[in-house]
Amino acid sequence: MVAPAMRGPTRDHLDWPFLGGEHRALAAELDAFIAAGGLGAIDHNDADAACKALVRKLGAAGILRHCVPCAYGGASEEIDSRALCIIRETLAYADGLADFAFAMQGLGTGAVSLEGSDEIKARILPKIAKGELISAFALTEPEAGSDVASMSTIARRDGGEYVIDGEKIFISNGGIADVYSVFARTGEAAGTRGISAFVVFAGTPGFTIAERIETIAPHPLARIRFEGLRVPASHLLGAPGEGFKIAMRTLDIFRPSVAAAALGFARRALDEAVSHARSRNMFGATLADLPTAQSTLGEMATAIDAASLLTLRTAWRRDVQKLPTTREAAMAKLTATENAQWVIDQALQLFGGRGVQVGEITERLYREIRALRIYEGATEVQKLIIGRELMKASTR
Repeated sequence: MVAPAMRGPTRDHLDWPFLGGEHRALAAELDAFIAAGGLGAIDHNDADAACKALVRKLGAAGILRHCVPCAYGGASEEIDSRALCIIRETLAYADGLADFAFAMQGLGTGAVSLEGSDEIKARILPKIAKGELISAFALTEPEAGSDVASMSTIARRDGGEYVIDGEKIFISNGGIADVYSVFARTGEAAGTRGISAFVVFAGTPGFTIAERIETIAPHPLARIRFEGLRVPASHLLGAPGEGFKIAMRTLDIFRPSVAAAALGFARRALDEAVSHARSRNMFGATLADLPTAQSTLGEMATAIDAASLLTLRTAWRRDVQKLPTTREAAMAKLTATENAQWVIDQALQLFGGRGVQVGEITERLYREIRALRIYEGATEVQKLIIGRELMKASTR
């Protein structure tokens, strides 16, 4: 079932000074697209087919243009973090798979937009914007999740090619993606300074899907394997040894939008909870008349606004001030995902027994939010990033 467009007081943040008229126009365009049934019926029992269809629809509607620079069919000169946040929040409010399909088009080729050659960019990015290619970001390994320095996938130079061997796990869009941004150790230095980034196409000999992974909220996810896979040296993104920096720059662009997606889930939970409280009869009144329910709803709204302020501050700092956002993005991602988990839990509690029924919106949101506290840097890692950045600042 397709969700309604966003509504009510949870949309007040669009008037905040972090956003411009173009962002408010984008929000209105997205609302109209969703209200008109642009996402169609989304079958969560077949995540692969649903995501493929959603990428095509988002591409045809021009929404995926916000994932690439304008020189290659994008909507703005550079990827605009505030636009990403508006889009992800709105899509997440409607349906988690719709948000996922959009987000991976940007994250999967963010490294290409940043450091790809003109030839690689021209080959890939226009098709990403149109929804004609599906992308993936292949960084995590079985023994190298949060600790990227432990990466064991190797890329060895052999004449005009690189030969890649290794495995990646929990790769979003794994199994349906056409193109992957792959990070592998090339050995220029120890630790993260010896990692490089490459473009790998799914049909390349030596590329296999080793395992499809199922999670509590259905998404295309896989363990992928490289065995003697050869890519031209022209598929290297940036210089050898710069892969970790490219990965972190990519994540800094898109991490605020993870927070925005969490806010989309949280706003939907709050709106559903308010609607339910108004209609649920209890003790001769409605649930909304009870002080305990009003108190809970007030805390939920406050938690959402607090996270939204951090999220939009981060995107504004990057877009307008052109300043680093590593610390700010970590704060936003940490706060938004944790607050959203709590908000959704409170919404489910207000729904009572109905809230845990399979198929109820609260049950779906409860499953959807859980992964956001882990991917693109778990909550605990965000705390470490914030602390590390504070220590850096204190020595200046």
